[in-house]
Amino acid sequence: MIDKRLYPISERLFDEKINPLIVGAYSPAGRPKKINNYQVFCAALYVLRTGNSWRDLPKVYGYWHSVYLRFKKGSDRGLWWKVLQELQRLKVVTINVVMADSTTMKVHRHGGGLKGGFKPREEILQE
Repeated sequence: MIDKRLYPISERLFDEKINPLIVGAYSPAGRPKKINNYQVFCAALYVLRTGNSWRDLPKVYGYWHSVYLRFKKGSDRGLWWKVLQELQRLKVVTINVVMADSTTMKVHRHGGGLKGGFKPREEILQE
């Protein structure tokens, strides 16, 4: 039985909808991959969901550094945004993007910066 916390989507759904996008983004040249695309995808979802560091990735996904490098290469190519956009287009997931501007955030009274405000470096050196 597969643990839903570690593998949140079925391998069948992954093979039908997501894997074709991932396969097209990577070159088949080089050594055969020890970790399949399904494991990398589920590992990335795990890290994003839990906020854990890559080093704390469970062993079921494989060696953490190999998974991280595959995720980073895909991220550099914009692969993961394409996957999310395709899944949203197919109505498999819903993406809600929230933009936050620091001028609208409430800050603790001690979190506002230095007393007396910001002074450019030149003024500090001249005083």
